[in-house]
Formats: sequence, structure tokens, C-alpha cells
Amino acid sequence: MKQFNFHEATSVKEAVKASSKKSAYLSGGQTLIPSLKLRLASFDDIINVKNIKDLQGIKVSAKTVRVGAASKHADVAASKEIQKAIPSLSSLAGRIGDAQVRNKGTLGGSIANNDPSACYPSACLALNATIHTSDRKIEASKFFKGMFETALKKDELVTAVEFNIPESSCYVKIPNPASRYAMVGVYIAKHKNEVICAVTGAQPVVYRCKEVEKELNNSFSADALNNLSLDHSEMNSDIHASAEYRASLVISAAQKAVMNCK
Repeated sequence: MKQFNFHEATSVKEAVKASSKKSAYLSGGQTLIPSLKLRLASFDDIINVKNIKDLQGIKVSAKTVRVGAASKHADVAASKEIQKAIPSLSSLAGRIGDAQVRNKGTLGGSIANNDPSACYPSACLALNATIHTSDRKIEASKFFKGMFETALKKDELVTAVEFNIPESSCYVKIPNPASRYAMVGVYIAKHKNEVICAVTGAQPVVYRCKEVEKELNNSFSADALNNLSLDHSEMNSDIHASAEYRASLVISAAQKAVMNCK
């Protein structure tokens, strides 16, 4: 592993100040550490942010759920407040990876990494989330740019994610049996003025499926999707699932999500 300078930050300001042209923030380290070990990435500076108090905690109000960026998946899954306000978000967190990943990995790290098969990005889109950073606020619709690409600037640090509480919602995940990443994950959220269908794992980046949304906004029922057929030309295709199969999984997962919305 390449040598680097290690910084233990005690505040957001200190973490940002320690950043350099070739640095990375470390929280759960579930992607960063393996990448360093396998020499897939190298940095001059690694900045540990997991102990910064301002990045911790969960706050629930009448309209939103705010989760600190350093909150672990297990924290979100176990939160009674989140289970009551947005049960689908708690359920999503409880099915990420395995117990080790859930007890080390963090919300901020997940969305900043933006793996095309990660679960949290779909929650951000479906729940009209606002991503709070050390510098600004970013709408989820403008945050996820492409495969492993976000709107974050080089020294910008995710500090919290604020999710809007929907009327009802459900996340359905078809996981790869080995990695537990989503071959396809569909998050349906019924808000007061619209239904949102966010899909992960099916394309190079999380996206809103407008075709599903159109049908569900006309009639919020699983049967509304019975005759829907999706274009698979931009779907991922690999040894786990073909593009055509992923397109069919999006529809079947969306139907299951609608039936289990609460």
C-alpha cells in the first residue's frame, strides 16, 4: 500500500483544511480501504472524519428526517424514529451488505462513492433528499452525475442528508447473492403531489424511471404496470443479469414495492 499522511479531524473545518489535491475522506472505509490495499487508488492525504460530532446523529421533524453523514447503516436501521417516520429507509439500511458492512459503512460514504448498485442513492432520489455539505446544500436530483461521479468538489465533505417524509414508501431490492449489492433496486415513494420511482443497479447511475412514474401517478396500483415495457438499451448487462432481464426486474420490483407501500 502506498504511503500517505493520515489526519485525525475533530471538526468539519479541520477536515476541509487538511484536504489536498490528492486526498480522501475516511469514515467507514468499506470502499476506500480495499481500494488502497489493492492499489486501485492512491492518495497523499487520508483524513479520518468518523469521529466528528457534527457528522453524527439522527433528527426527525414533522416533515423531514436528517441523518448525519457519519451515521452507520446499522444506526439508521435500528433508529426507532426512522422506523416510525420512514420505515422503508430503515428497512433499506438493514439490508445493506452484511453485519460487518452495516456496522462500519456510513451514509455519507455511500452517496459520495456513488456505486451504481448502492442502495442509498435511490432513497435520496425517491425521498427528494437534500445533501448538506461543508460548503452548500445540493438537491439529490443534481447530486448523482454518473458512475462513481457526484456533484461534490474536491475538498467538499458531505455532512448530512435530509430526507422528506412521504405519505407512504417501499424499497424492493433484488440483491446479488454474493456481494449483496442490488442487481436492481426500486424505491417507490408516494408524496402529496407525485409518485417517485428511483432505480439503482439497472443503469450506470441511479435514476428516476419516468415510465413507471407516469403510470403510477395516473393510478397508484401494481396492476397499472401490467402492460408496461421498458427500453433496455441503456440497462447494465453482465454475468449476473442481462439488460433485458434487468428491465423486467425494474417493473416487477416496482409492482412489489407499490403493493407493500406503508
